[in-house]
This record gives sequence, C-alpha cells and structure tokens, in this order.
Amino acid sequence: MSWETARVGNGGGGARWSRGVQPGGPGSRTTRLELFYDLVFVFAFLTVTSITATVPTPVNLFRCLLVLALLWWCWTGFAGLGNAVRADQGVLPVVGVVTVAATFLLTLSMPGAFVDRPGGLNGPLTFATCYFLVRAGQLAIFGWLARGDPVRLRRWLLLAALPLVATVLLAVAGTVPQRLADRPTAIAVQLALWTAALAVEYGGGMTLGGAYWVVVSAGHWAERHALMVLVALGESIIALGIGPKFISGLPLTWPVVIAAVLGIAITAVLWWAYFDTLAFAVEQALHHTREPAARARMARDVYTWLHLPMIAGIIFFALGIKDLLAESAAPDTPPWGEPLGGFWIVVLYGGVGVYLLGLVACALRALRVVHWPLLVAVGLLALVAPVAARLPELAALVLLAVLCLAAVVAETLSEDGRRRQVRQLALEEQLAAEEEQSRWRRQHL
Repeated sequence: MSWETARVGNGGGGARWSRGVQPGGPGSRTTRLELFYDLVFVFAFLTVTSITATVPTPVNLFRCLLVLALLWWCWTGFAGLGNAVRADQGVLPVVGVVTVAATFLLTLSMPGAFVDRPGGLNGPLTFATCYFLVRAGQLAIFGWLARGDPVRLRRWLLLAALPLVATVLLAVAGTVPQRLADRPTAIAVQLALWTAALAVEYGGGMTLGGAYWVVVSAGHWAERHALMVLVALGESIIALGIGPKFISGLPLTWPVVIAAVLGIAITAVLWWAYFDTLAFAVEQALHHTREPAARARMARDVYTWLHLPMIAGIIFFALGIKDLLAESAAPDTPPWGEPLGGFWIVVLYGGVGVYLLGLVACALRALRVVHWPLLVAVGLLALVAPVAARLPELAALVLLAVLCLAAVVAETLSEDGRRRQVRQLALEEQLAAEEEQSRWRRQHL
C-alpha cells in the first residue's frame, strides 16, 4: 500500500430550470446531502495520510500534495454545484450518489495511482478513469444549465475539455514512466505529468471560468469551505486515535498520553485560529461584496485557492502526529522519543506554518488586515525548526504547542474590539435566522 513501490453558477443568461434541477437561492445553506458528500473526503484524507506514512520520503510527500490538490479540485466541484443548484432536489441526489461512488473508487485506487500493483485492475488507469467520472458528473449538470444560452454553452464546452485533458495526462503518467529504465528519470517524468494535469485544471478553470463563476449564496459558499476545514481537523484527531492504540496494538503509555494531549491541544488551537473570528469575518466580507464579479473573485481567491494550503497544512500535521504517536508507543523508544529529524520537522512544523500562513493570506485578501501575531508565529516556526529537529519528539511537540498557543492568544488579545464586533454580528444573524424559521414553523407546521 505504497506510492513508493467549473466553477459555474446559475447567473441567468437564458438558462432554463426544470423540475429535475432547482436553482439555489441567496439564503441557501449546506444541505444534509452535501454533508454526505463530505464523508467520502474524510476517507480520502485518511487514505492519503496512511499511504504517505507507509514510506515517508520527500517524493511521497510531493505525491501527497498532488493527490490532495486533485481531491480539492473534485470537492470544489461539489461546492460549486451545491451553490448553483439545490443539491437535495430533483435529480441531483441521484447524480450526487453516483459521483460519490466514483469518488470512493477514486480513493480506493489511490495506493496504485502512481505505480500499478500486481493483481486486480490497472491502478493508474483506474484512478484516472474515476477522476474523469467525478468531474464529468459535476460538469454534466452545469452543461444542462447552460443549454439555453449559446455563449455559456460554448464556454462550458471549453471547461468540459479540461478534465478530459487532465485525465489523459494522468493516464500517461501512470503508464509511460514505467517503461523508462532510469528510475529517477521515470519518477521525475511522472511527477511532471501530474503537475501538468493540475496546471490544466487549475489554470484552465481560472482562465475560462472567470466570467462563468457565480456565487449565488455567500453563506453557503463560506459554510461549505469551513466545514471542509473541520473535516481536515477531524482527520488529525482520527490520526491521533488510530495511530498507536487501535492499529498497532501497542500499550497506552505516559509518552503516548502526553503526545495525544499535546496533539489535541494543537488541533484545538488551529480550530480557534480559524473559527473563533476569522471564519465569521471573511463570510461577512463576502456577504458585503454585492457586485457579482467582485464577489466571485473574492470567493475564488479566499476559498478555492487559499483554503487549499490550509487543508494541506492540517493533513501534514495529521501525518506527523500519527507517526509520532506510533513511535512514542513503541517499547524500545526512549521516554522523550528519538530526535525528530529533518523530514518530520518539515511535516509537523511546516504543516502548521502553512496553515497559519493560509489564515494570514485569507485575512489579507478578504479583510485587508495583516494578522501580525500569526505571521510572527510562522517566522518563529521557521526559525526554531532546525533546533527542534534535533530535539526529542515530545520536546519538539511541546515547543510546537507553546508557539501555537502563544500566537493564538496574542492574536485574540490584539483584536482591539474587532473580534467582539464580528462575533456580535454573527450572533445577531443567527438569532434573526432562528426567529424567521420559528415564525415560519408557527404558521405552516
């Protein structure tokens, strides 16, 4: 099990709605069906982490990034689809279940995504085919919406060609390099082809989808991405649980207890850094941006682009904490663990640093505010990383927890009234929505 071995909406334009596809509304929120979609991505993130942990090398780490970026592009298709149309109405549940099944098969084929394993279906070709099915299911709905407008339909045809090109590149990446005798060259060619496939999807989607990208509901868009951050944070907690105890069967020792508590503490701090104020503030800024093109650009920049490094950072942290707990539970490990080393310091400290940097970038883009405590924390993580790499694992984890906690405390205390204002506004919105829902229920239920 080792790798080593459209973003479009319903913005008018002559699109015809039918009973099979119902348009989304400005006040729509995440549906239960969309939460069902996200379950398969929990499994996908766990699979990426587990496969990378089996052979922790720089090449596998880069492969992890490539697969995460591809998964993220698949997921953003679900997010855009649920924003443009009602995902739980008409034919959408059927389309959703089919694409979720394809996504699940995509995840099952991950171990052979780069190198075909003996027995069974061809791994790289299966992965590429499942990827195309996921993207095709999403784009088919957008094509149905565009059928009444020749201009939008031509644009959609160009967008629909992107996953086809990307799929061909993925299939070539899984077959051609294996015929090369020189292994380093084969790996380099394969990674280059995967990178090209991502460049086609991301670059083409950004170029062709710019005028096509409509955010119908700012609340839905923000909520969907916030929930995906929660999914990633949940994956780090799952990694804590299944690392040393349930998978390896090693005893629960004091080093494991300390590492687990520190891991939970860091995860909680990462949650606070995003959900305490920033998530509310960015969503409010998206609501406040009324002009459709400006709103679409903000949604694309803040959520589609800048949330990807945040997700990757959390997954890297989960990967590091999973390995650290497994080593802490081993009977022959010293009480404070072995020195962390260069690779794992990049995974642990680098993952947290990328996440915090993503938060800083989101705030800068949406709010035009620099969150200096978080930015300083990123600099401190980079500064102390060479020293922490030589420390025992638990000592390095303690240092990471202290730096994260100090950064978030400083960030919270330096809000200067903005935090209270943002949270009060979010509370008033919630109370108003609850009051309106209660009024409707009294009248109709």
